[in-house]
Amino acid sequence: MNQPVVLVLASGRGERFIASGGSGNKLNALLAGQPVLERTLDAVRASGLPWHLEDAGHEGMGDSIAAAVRATSGAGGWLILPGDLPLVRPQTLQAVAAALAGHAIVLPHYRGQRGHPVGFAASCRDALLLLHGPQGAALVVRAQATVRPVAQLELEDPGVVMDIDTVQDLAQAERLLAASNQA
Repeated sequence: MNQPVVLVLASGRGERFIASGGSGNKLNALLAGQPVLERTLDAVRASGLPWHLEDAGHEGMGDSIAAAVRATSGAGGWLILPGDLPLVRPQTLQAVAAALAGHAIVLPHYRGQRGHPVGFAASCRDALLLLHGPQGAALVVRAQATVRPVAQLELEDPGVVMDIDTVQDLAQAERLLAASNQA
């Protein structure tokens, strides 16, 4: 069976980041001297999983997901990872990929809070390809949950819920990163 592909979504406009006082694209904002997107990609590369960067500037998250799935249609599944999660751990990506072996959808959680990457088995391909507009894949998750249980994967990785939407989020990520480097 083919491995799932990590789909790194980097098409957003980052309007909340700019509205919070940020300048430019949040994915280019520096976190401990390195761009947010590059930190996310470092974790993806370190996971050893195949990956695809979707940065074509689509209208909405649904359009980005559908385009990325279309570009990797032969994959054994997909891990949908927004590019603004720079603290996600490579082991987390591997754990979600491994959990997909027995489930159609895997939802990672950190201390009860749902996060990313959300894993989708190849059986979800057609539904993911139909996505469009600003809505992400929540519709696919809800539809699948009516057919069979969706896996809830509790992880000890705050990076699954630490996305960079505002300059305050960037400052919080900087603090978390500094604390983890001291541990």
